[in-house]
Amino acid sequence: MTKQQTGETDNTDKTDGKEHFISHLIELRNRLLKSALGVILMCGILLCWPGPARIYDFLAQPMLASLPAGAKMIATGVLAPFLVPMKLTLLVAFVLALPWVLYQLWAFIAPGLYLHEKKIILPLVISSSLLFIAGIAFSYFFVFGRVFHFINTTAPSAITVAPDIENYLDFVMTMCLAFGTAFEVPIVVVLLARMGIVTIEQLKSARRYIIVAAFIIAAIVTPPDIISQFALAIPMCLLYELGLWVTPMFLRKEERGIGE
Repeated sequence: MTKQQTGETDNTDKTDGKEHFISHLIELRNRLLKSALGVILMCGILLCWPGPARIYDFLAQPMLASLPAGAKMIATGVLAPFLVPMKLTLLVAFVLALPWVLYQLWAFIAPGLYLHEKKIILPLVISSSLLFIAGIAFSYFFVFGRVFHFINTTAPSAITVAPDIENYLDFVMTMCLAFGTAFEVPIVVVLLARMGIVTIEQLKSARRYIIVAAFIIAAIVTPPDIISQFALAIPMCLLYELGLWVTPMFLRKEERGIGE
């Protein structure tokens, strides 16, 4: 082969590689646009019904139920009564559109995966979004009411409890993020075993350390009361056990110790 032919081949390979890279960037842009459109569409639906005000009223119910009769929350900022409910509506729209966003992520990476990788990633994408939403629901329906009741009943009688709506939203979002992330424990367990970082036997032998770590994390991310700490730590421990139970379903035969 002549030098000229070799040079032409190299140039062709470089051109093909560049076109391949550009096509990936275009595909990524399209997936990001579809994800953003999904969030915007969901946000538009929520703006029309039930509306930002009703969404915030729903979020504020656990706090309002723990306040004295006739007490309400306050807004210290001039634009807070408008901006805070709008911010909440956008966050709720993103959470509701999360399965669609994760599907776009799946559609982007799926062509480069092997068949056995596709079989595990799609269930993990679906289950991770469902677990995150379940964590948020658990914190709202089972944790917030008890935490706010404990905080307000322990407040000195000389203090008038009137939470600011912006501070309340920040607190609730932090708690929802903590519980939503904590509910991803089974996904983490499955991925650690699937990637070969640790074995199932090692994960089982680490139970005592996981329990201690769960209570430490709960003490850091939750308010300084025993109710919220146990409400986060105990589900994390149970979800860790769930991860140990479902992990063998996602392992290949040789990883489970089963012959081909």
